Amino acid sequence: MRACSLTSRSALETRDAGARLGRLLRPGDFICLKGELGAGKTTFVQGAAEGLCSEEAATSPSFAIVNEYHGRITLYHVDLYRLSGPADLEDIGFRELAGDGAEEKAGLAAKPSAAIVEWPERAGDELPVERLEIVFEHLGGDTRKITVTAAAPEYERFLEAICQPR
Repeated sequence: MRACSLTSRSALETRDAGARLGRLLRPGDFICLKGELGAGKTTFVQGAAEGLCSEEAATSPSFAIVNEYHGRITLYHVDLYRLSGPADLEDIGFRELAGDGAEEKAGLAAKPSAAIVEWPERAGDELPVERLEIVFEHLGGDTRKITVTAAAPEYERFLEAICQPR
């Protein structure tokens, strides 16, 4: 597993990092966002939706649990905060979202899609092994440390794009 980190000093910088991720998202990608409330996860997703050229602006899915954004691919934005644990995942179709993406990568799925999940620790062992993990740490004020870890070689393409913007 390879990792990198960056320091974001504003919501705009966090959103820009998300946009860089969004431009690289492919069908079957699975992204986990970890961090306390207010750490910048939803701001990051707003940027990712912009990077995908989404028709809709991203909002927090805390009450809907799953939001769907349409751009060059579909992005599922999942917030597991209100779930009590892995047993609740069946009701939201999580296993389908966390699939290995083989059908999508082969061009067989009706909707090529990627998923970004906030509070992934609530999914327990249901998370796919191959994923990108992004941890947000609040450092005070508008400053955040964002650590990006590629849990599989195919996700290493995100490391330079997010941590070393051009």
